[in-house]
Amino acid sequence: MIQGRPAYCKSIVVAVLTAWALSAPPPELLARNAGETRAASESASTVPASTVDEGTGHGTDKVKGKDSRPSQMRTRPKAPFRTIYSNDTTHILSCKMPWRDRGDELTDAHLAKSITEAAGVDAHFLQPGLGWIPWWRSEIYSPHDHYDEFLQQEFGHRKINKIGRYLLAGGDMLDVLVSTCAEMQIAPFLSFRLNDGHHVRELREAIATGRPSAGMSRHYWQNYQRYRIGPDVANWDEGVLDWSIPEVREHKFRLIEEACQNYDLAGIELDFLRHWVRFGESTPIDQRRQITTDFVKRVRKMLDETAKERSLPYRYLCIRVPAKSVVRPEQGIDLKKLAFAGVDMVNLSYSYFTWQDDSVRTAVREIDDSRVAVYAEMTHTTMTGKATAGSGTQPFLRTTNEQFYSTANLAYRQGAHGVSLFNFPYYRYHVTDSIGPFHEPPFHVLSKLSDREFVASSPQWFFLTSGRNDRVLGPRELPAIVKREEAKTFLIQIAKPDQSRVDGILRVRSDEDISDRDIEVRFNGNRLRQIPHVEKPLDHPYQETWLGSPSEHACYALPISFIAEGRNKVSIEIKQGIRVRVTYIDVTMP
Repeated sequence: MIQGRPAYCKSIVVAVLTAWALSAPPPELLARNAGETRAASESASTVPASTVDEGTGHGTDKVKGKDSRPSQMRTRPKAPFRTIYSNDTTHILSCKMPWRDRGDELTDAHLAKSITEAAGVDAHFLQPGLGWIPWWRSEIYSPHDHYDEFLQQEFGHRKINKIGRYLLAGGDMLDVLVSTCAEMQIAPFLSFRLNDGHHVRELREAIATGRPSAGMSRHYWQNYQRYRIGPDVANWDEGVLDWSIPEVREHKFRLIEEACQNYDLAGIELDFLRHWVRFGESTPIDQRRQITTDFVKRVRKMLDETAKERSLPYRYLCIRVPAKSVVRPEQGIDLKKLAFAGVDMVNLSYSYFTWQDDSVRTAVREIDDSRVAVYAEMTHTTMTGKATAGSGTQPFLRTTNEQFYSTANLAYRQGAHGVSLFNFPYYRYHVTDSIGPFHEPPFHVLSKLSDREFVASSPQWFFLTSGRNDRVLGPRELPAIVKREEAKTFLIQIAKPDQSRVDGILRVRSDEDISDRDIEVRFNGNRLRQIPHVEKPLDHPYQETWLGSPSEHACYALPISFIAEGRNKVSIEIKQGIRVRVTYIDVTMP
């Protein structure tokens, strides 16, 4: 068995995990969670009087005070983590960092800094690579196996990238994760991408040259012809591997198992979003659900066994899944069945975006088990535009401080246990100057997100967004064409503010000049008064970052008394001028 960090690191990890497993978080964590509101507590407890799972036959009888679930389910602790930070590791090399020159080799210190700069969270989820090539000391597929034997000796690769040089020199990302989190007294998680497809963009050229790219593992290269979902080598949905094939699932399981056997991890996140397609059209939905549930059951069993082997009190199982409920069945994701299979944490994701809707409320009801913690994921952006020169060159609308706080507030009102952060470092320079200017990420928000009173009392910024054209987002209300004299109604979720607040502002954004239109807006049936353009209804530092021009906006005064808790109706009617293409609607309250 591979040996990890010194014993003092392990003792700290065990102490932290033991405290959390006994539902007694460290004082620092308790202090950050002290602002929990009664409304959130009630939301988390909305479980029907009697529930039975069709797949297992187990259920709970609240009326009689009995719980017919298996004993191991009844005794599992609820995850205490309120704020989760996801670290994709690749940003260390692709972004401009204040603590690393871009020409520098990758070091343990760089990875540790990417963890410590996110202080204020309760758990750090590290993604060491794309789930194909282990970025830890692996006996299944070592750096020597991949870089020396496979790439250089078999296929003549001459240059090894910085990640490869780091690993060949003995670098171990999970080792750094565990030791750094131990020093910070937070929980280290491995976030494992189950079917990542970033390498598929290189597949056509690799086939043409007969040589795999550096990001393709031996397992993928040797099996892509017989295991991939479809014939289109340029399509991620078809270039990734088919999970209906047992060998595909087995390979992923063995990598996850190896990490759990050799490192003192607090838990695992199974990332069903990277890439979110795992089955071809020929696999029936019921079979997809069974395969997915069985895999999760197997991982749960393995986590329990390896925790015991490593003398850890408990290991948490998290799943990162599409937030939209209509999207999940296609990939065999049944939250209720997965909860019974042993999932502790459900991370609801919109892949690339911070989003606001009622997905948390829907998931809490679907899971129907207050032991399972639900999280709302947030990112660096709320909307992207058209790419200027390929992938990664889309202009993007930055998520503001108030949008983080308001999204968290809305999630807590709907029963969320906590929130998570994804792609957070990408406020920094990446890919091209054309999508700048760039800024340091707002790390100061992280420690505040678990404080429910703070996020509820802060200035609020709610929005309805187009995001981008992405199937994982499911049906979207925006973008939408509003024709002349044909009113169109949109639904926006809002956590109703205290009536003592001053009135707010509603803005309608288009991607074209709408300054010659007469646009009437009604909010919950009440006509709003149009006001001059407001570029920043709440101040933020992201000047000249695709904020849209005055001619692309119509702004309105919004009395607080018009706002309802939860779903609110925004009706737009064009009284003069041609149709309007609406891409973004936001509501701000200072």
